[in-house]
Amino acid sequence: MDTSKRLLSIDALRGFDMLFIMGFSALIVSICALFPGGDQSWLARQMAHVDWNGLAHHDTIFPLFLFISGMTFPFSYAKRTAAGFPRWKIYWEVIRRGLVLCLLGLVYNGFFKLELSTLRLPSVLARIGLAWMFAALIYMNVKKVSWRIVIAGVLLLGYWALFALVAPDAPGASPYSQEGAFVGYVDRQLIPNHLLSRGKFDPEGILSTLPAIVTAMLGMFLGEFVRIPEERISGKKKTLWMVVAAVGLLTAGLLWSTVFPINKKLWTSTFVLVVGAYSVAMYALFYWLIDVKGWKKWTFFFRVIGMNSITIYMAMRIISFSGINRFFLGGLTGLVPEPVGAVILNAGYVAVCWLFLYFLYKKNVFLKV
Repeated sequence: MDTSKRLLSIDALRGFDMLFIMGFSALIVSICALFPGGDQSWLARQMAHVDWNGLAHHDTIFPLFLFISGMTFPFSYAKRTAAGFPRWKIYWEVIRRGLVLCLLGLVYNGFFKLELSTLRLPSVLARIGLAWMFAALIYMNVKKVSWRIVIAGVLLLGYWALFALVAPDAPGASPYSQEGAFVGYVDRQLIPNHLLSRGKFDPEGILSTLPAIVTAMLGMFLGEFVRIPEERISGKKKTLWMVVAAVGLLTAGLLWSTVFPINKKLWTSTFVLVVGAYSVAMYALFYWLIDVKGWKKWTFFFRVIGMNSITIYMAMRIISFSGINRFFLGGLTGLVPEPVGAVILNAGYVAVCWLFLYFLYKKNVFLKV
């Protein structure tokens, strides 16, 4: 099995993940709302972030994307090394990608409004760029997998120590609360006017980047494992080992969560492990279907999204896909009951976004960062 065939499953999973950002979550909620109490059903609630501690499906989208970004690096690094790229050039590519994602994050946050005194500095794209960059640098410089596992463990345990050993600045507040968490305190001291909740808290803050590095590292561990030739480990055995790894990560995360809550906004170490388990399990499923069973035709819809994931993320911020959608479907929604109209509009939004990406796909236009 060649590398490009394996990467097909990575692109498909990335596309599946981005589909929820591209409006599929809202479509599911609107379909649920067609039934009595459906908008408050378990499935509908999975399409939104939890308020603080805990986990819903919507909380897995961001870390899964970062995990997949990590997965691709062992492939690209091996390709560049085999092609004789000088080491300094690979370093430059890694650092450049990290910084470009940070810059795109600033654009996404409204840089061109030129309200620089209150511009939000942290961002989803900056979190991906920095966490991936540092994980890639670790991968390049620490050859032994065992030592990289140690580094990942130190980062997760050290991050826990920040909560357990550093007293919150808000008297009486829990160290795992928004008010009392040390990571929030650091952001309020360093960039108080540049946070999502100005002067209060930012879920993509400075210190919470540390455990996010491990999320990217977990992806690199899996990418490195998948690269092992099938002559050494068959596809079926790889799938089995992925399932075992997912169960191990989930068990460790749930046990640890009894003292360290699972929390996306704090990106706690337990969150890393539990969502890491989800990420490994999801890739195991896609790998088994695509690479082991050879069922590939169904992946096209997702690959169109996955191959231009950053493009659609930025485009949804810049282009009024909602306006285009209403231009074509607004009249139709006026002829049907409001809940049905909501389903039509949400389905139309997904379709407009996908057709935009399909146009780029047919023109062979891909945003490479």
